[in-house]
Amino acid sequence: MFWQGQKKPKLALDLAGGTTVTLTAEPTKPGAKIGDSEMGQAIKIMRERVNGLGVSEAEVTKQGNNVIVVQVPGQGQERVVKTIGTTAKLEFRQVLVAAPVGVQQAPTPAPSPTSTGKTKGASPSASAKPSGSAKPSGSAKPSASASATPKGRALAQALTKASSTPKPSTSAKPSPSASQSLTPQQLQQLQQQLQQQQQQSTGADFSGVDPAVKAQFDKLTCTGNDVGQGRTLDPAKQAAVCAKPDPKTHKVDYKFILSPAKISGEQVTKAQAMPPDPQNGRVQWVVSLDLNGTATKAFATFTQQAAALGENNTRNHFAIVLDGTVYSWPSVKEAITTGNAQIEGQFNQQDATDLANVLKYGALPLKFNQSSIESVSATLGKDQLTAGLLAGAIGLGLVVLYCLFYYRGLGFVAISSLAVAGIITYEAVVLLGKFINFRMSLAGIAGAIVAIGITADSFVVFFERLRDEIREGRTLRTAVERGWVRARRTIMVADAVSFIAALLLYWFAIGGVKGFAFTLGLTTLIDVVVVFFFTKPMVTLLARTKFFGRGHRFSGLDPTTLGTTKRVPTRPVGTKEA
Repeated sequence: MFWQGQKKPKLALDLAGGTTVTLTAEPTKPGAKIGDSEMGQAIKIMRERVNGLGVSEAEVTKQGNNVIVVQVPGQGQERVVKTIGTTAKLEFRQVLVAAPVGVQQAPTPAPSPTSTGKTKGASPSASAKPSGSAKPSGSAKPSASASATPKGRALAQALTKASSTPKPSTSAKPSPSASQSLTPQQLQQLQQQLQQQQQQSTGADFSGVDPAVKAQFDKLTCTGNDVGQGRTLDPAKQAAVCAKPDPKTHKVDYKFILSPAKISGEQVTKAQAMPPDPQNGRVQWVVSLDLNGTATKAFATFTQQAAALGENNTRNHFAIVLDGTVYSWPSVKEAITTGNAQIEGQFNQQDATDLANVLKYGALPLKFNQSSIESVSATLGKDQLTAGLLAGAIGLGLVVLYCLFYYRGLGFVAISSLAVAGIITYEAVVLLGKFINFRMSLAGIAGAIVAIGITADSFVVFFERLRDEIREGRTLRTAVERGWVRARRTIMVADAVSFIAALLLYWFAIGGVKGFAFTLGLTTLIDVVVVFFFTKPMVTLLARTKFFGRGHRFSGLDPTTLGTTKRVPTRPVGTKEA
């Protein structure tokens, strides 16, 4: 079966345990107050972040004036917790310098060919290649050469093929001895020569770079606190930052010097991960983004200048920065003047989704610090689950006893229908857990228990209509059809009211109440399916048997049960029934 491997429903935080992250808000400006509107927007963005990662039954709640508590169900949610914690402003910055971590001076790299199937005629580059390329979303052409790691981070194809033994530069000149006295003009010329030698050996161009930022860049090891998680960068100044660590090795490959911010995260109006589409020339996952009017103009100016530099120039790239960390640094293939672009690279579905979520939900109106991260036990939830299931079993048992006592043989139809509804509900919850990561909570179980009464009510409506028709002297077969026509309208109206109530409750509620509403709506739909495609056909078949057709005293259709002295007719009694 296509759901093989998923045999049990996924459980929510209150039943399976999980992780609780406490975030404390701080104003972006010293002395500023934290308003309710800002906190409300932050909660909305965080909730969208969690939902964007496919986590259901997660709770994002406010405590006090400046604290947000995020509860993520299940184990192994480190990726979600890290995404929630990235709460700084999202920025787009131009890459001025890019260098592999741990390489101070590298020899001039050997030329390397461009990737197969990409733009022809691109010259080899000594600079680091980006994690992808940006192009207008309306273009159907493949992107230019881009070498990237499977996680979408930068990897210099040329530098990795370079010789490990530095070669002396032909332009190097012997430095004067310490005994020689240098004039200020000679000292300046010597510094320029050394800078040119460094540019030739590393492929880096430090022209226009703030000396203080360059000094910081030289000291960056991209280990420990250097990685930059949680850092807040000055949008008006250059910055030395590191790339996002590899999730497997936890190591950083590249470090950068970036320009002041070109675009902020608030100016991204839309971002989404798009699957491969060979018919339109898209062979891999890409991330599509839209910018607002102000950002469109700024991005058009930058991309026009960057495209003129050529894709092999480091300054042709722009970095997507969140929390002082570069998540991606695609190159610019051509000028983008419409505000619609695609970021391409060697993305898989998760990489593209994560980057799209960073672009969509990266901008928060406040700065947040992780006050605590705790692991939540499910012991209390399991005790409550046991009590809830016991109460549900008692209620179900009472319904079964009532059906057997009052409807006798027809009671077995109701019990069979309840069993079918229960099996379908269980399988639906398992499938939803597999495909949309739905998790069953205590509130959801309460919704399923309430649905027992809704399903039983449908049987009562049908059976009573059936018995009314028989009291009027009709045969059982005719009574089944006429009673069903009258009963199904009542059943549909009742289920429609229940489903609308569940839908509204789900739309306006938060947290565990959503789980109750979702399960109630799901079981209401299942009730309609069971009554129409199981209960009614089953009664139609039983009406053809002698046990029910002749009104056996244990069938639930005998005169005593119906409150009449007439026997159930075995054939039509009048032309009106035909």
